[in-house]
Amino acid sequence: MRKISIFGATGSIGQSTIDLIKRAPQLYQVVALTGGGNIAQLAADAIALRAQLAVTAYEDQLPALQAALDGSGVEAAAGQAALIEAATRPADWIMSAIVGVAGLAPGLKALEQGTTLALANKESLVCAGELLLKTAKQYGARLLPVDSEHSAVFQGLVGEEISAVERIVITASGGAFRDWPLEDLKKATLAQASSHPNWDMGQRITIDSASMFNKALEVIETREYFGVEPDQIEVLVHPESLVHALVGFHDGALMAHLGAPDMRHAIGYALHWPERRDLPVARLDLASVGQLNFRQPDLARYPALAQARDVMRRRGLMGAVFNAAKERALDHFIAGSIRFTDMAEITARVLEQIETQSSLIDSAMTLDSVTQIDHIARKAADVAAAQSIG
Repeated sequence: MRKISIFGATGSIGQSTIDLIKRAPQLYQVVALTGGGNIAQLAADAIALRAQLAVTAYEDQLPALQAALDGSGVEAAAGQAALIEAATRPADWIMSAIVGVAGLAPGLKALEQGTTLALANKESLVCAGELLLKTAKQYGARLLPVDSEHSAVFQGLVGEEISAVERIVITASGGAFRDWPLEDLKKATLAQASSHPNWDMGQRITIDSASMFNKALEVIETREYFGVEPDQIEVLVHPESLVHALVGFHDGALMAHLGAPDMRHAIGYALHWPERRDLPVARLDLASVGQLNFRQPDLARYPALAQARDVMRRRGLMGAVFNAAKERALDHFIAGSIRFTDMAEITARVLEQIETQSSLIDSAMTLDSVTQIDHIARKAADVAAAQSIG
């Protein structure tokens, strides 16, 4: 029996992971499940999977979690310290699906076990890729990508040397506003931005898809995970979301990964790696699909992509600055205090402001330094958001 833990169990990635576990429960012993405010879901899954521990990130939700788990034998805990403690419990495979930089500290602690960390938390690599990879190497742990694009690249590199790679192409659906007139984007509502044309995801990542901030993070993630140069990474808008990534080699060949837009494919690949096992995902009928379309992304529509290039050029802790500014800008958009297009303007202002502070940007990458600059960038984003409102 493999011991597994799922961090971010109540989100879309966590729920898809649990779906796969429930299909073969005899193969797994669930150590810990963690979640946020969806206490009913967290408790129900912990009981169904006979988890040893359930943790909510919110300390004030502990009484509700304890009540929901009463008599089940599942231990309840809450807060950041409890999340870190859960990450120290021995497990063979841990899903890191906490959204945002909040997933970094538990992920690092999990790697210190020398375990396999299935990484759906792209923000960890964006903010602290060097630290994450160094920790994995130090403790003999393994990082497996779970983002559909990076899983596709990882699969395309099986049996290949990274030195043979000429380029990596990651695709993007283009999100909810890919065909909108540019002048209408300022009027985009929260409800409109929260509806994805292809994927069933949580609200925050769906909005990030519409702005293509998620793809900007994935460009940086590609550079960190695979160690390629920024100019080797390309983005194509692919409305069908069937080709997840392509790997181009020096001989001109392109290796493409195709599959239905279902995150259980990438999750299942990481869960069963290095084997391939049957997964409950749709099989593509290419004759029915008929055609696949690709186009270059419009940087006027998706300015976050250009910002990602600047972040990779500057290096240091600029990834953490970018992610923090993006997260706070998104918070303000969800709260209704700024427009959709203000998010990219806020991140641009924060990047420009903090880039000049070399003593901060070029500090040694540690959890403390990432946390410090994350805090500074969030405050700067709040100021920029207030100026946008004004």
